[in-house]
Amino acid sequence: MNIFTEILRGIWESSGFSALEWKNVVMIGVSFVFLFLAIHPKLRFEPLLLVPIAFGILMANMPNTGLMADPAGLMDETQKVAGAHWYNDGVLRLIYAGVKSSVFPCLIFLGIGAMTDFGPLLANPISLLLGAAAQLGIYVAFVVAILLGFTPAEAASIAIIGGADGPTAILVATRLAGHLLAPIALAAYSYMALIPLIQPPLMRLLTTEKERKVEMKQLRKVSKAEKIIFPVVVFVVVALLLPDAAPLIGFLMIGNLFKECGATDRLSDTAQNALTNIVTIMLGVTVGATANGQDFLRLKTILIVALGLAAFAFSTVGGLLLGKLMYLITRGKINPLIGAAGVSAVPMAARVAQTQGRRYNPRNFLLMHAMGPNVAGVIGSAVAAGFLLMMFGN
Repeated sequence: MNIFTEILRGIWESSGFSALEWKNVVMIGVSFVFLFLAIHPKLRFEPLLLVPIAFGILMANMPNTGLMADPAGLMDETQKVAGAHWYNDGVLRLIYAGVKSSVFPCLIFLGIGAMTDFGPLLANPISLLLGAAAQLGIYVAFVVAILLGFTPAEAASIAIIGGADGPTAILVATRLAGHLLAPIALAAYSYMALIPLIQPPLMRLLTTEKERKVEMKQLRKVSKAEKIIFPVVVFVVVALLLPDAAPLIGFLMIGNLFKECGATDRLSDTAQNALTNIVTIMLGVTVGATANGQDFLRLKTILIVALGLAAFAFSTVGGLLLGKLMYLITRGKINPLIGAAGVSAVPMAARVAQTQGRRYNPRNFLLMHAMGPNVAGVIGSAVAAGFLLMMFGN
């Protein structure tokens, strides 16, 4: 009987149940909510992002699995165990090196570039202003974070969440405030995935029904030469003005050049599909896996998540308000809803603008008009990141 009892005790002590804490349970509950929002047939909130993130949270909060263990001290030298090698680290910790090194964010931008059509932006250059206005949340959140006691570098890392651009948030946090990377990355990607839940109430609050019904004219056709020249010119100008923005802008524009030049279809197809899908899986799961209950459920982390939401909301507001101003200046020719698409979550924000427009006017087709501010927002958030890195980087 004693032997049997000892066996049962050993099984219990080596199981995850014995080490399960309430913080793990809370985060497991959060992962279930995210999975529900991503998978439910009537919701489907960006499942390609939310499913890997949610399951990463679930995996990270299973005690004693060692999936994010770092005995070799690759990510944190304070955790280094004598005699441990890199291959002793948990599998998710090894993959997470792609996040920490900014390799994954740059590869994601490569894929985004290959999937992006800058035609709507070139056809309607005023979209650049909407993309710039939708970075308002970055600067509002920066000021608030400073007032709450964060250092300038930490505040800049938190504020960039307002750009609704996960890869950019990761790059800035890695360089300026690596110790805050986990909550910043998770907040940025979670809010990107939850755009269909966050933006519509702000759209309805700040626009009238008459404004939401506005139909916009068809855009002019953009020539092939314009589309080929644009990524080259943008990279040269931005890289010379803000060298710190060169990694993201460079990968974004070379991906777009693959798509538009007509001579690299195989590379464009790989960047758009296989490469982006692989990196999305690894990035999503490992970003989710940073949300371990013991480390994540702290006051500072909750403040970061709240500030990120405020930044995202103010960015949406900035785009909408400039959209309303343009509606007045053009005497009703611009639908203010496309201003909300100025956040750089491509193409989620543009789809939300299209959905809300058609909800009030079934004849409304705002998607291509919204894509202009949307892709301008991608450039805008990368430029904002370069500025913050220049100001607060070492």
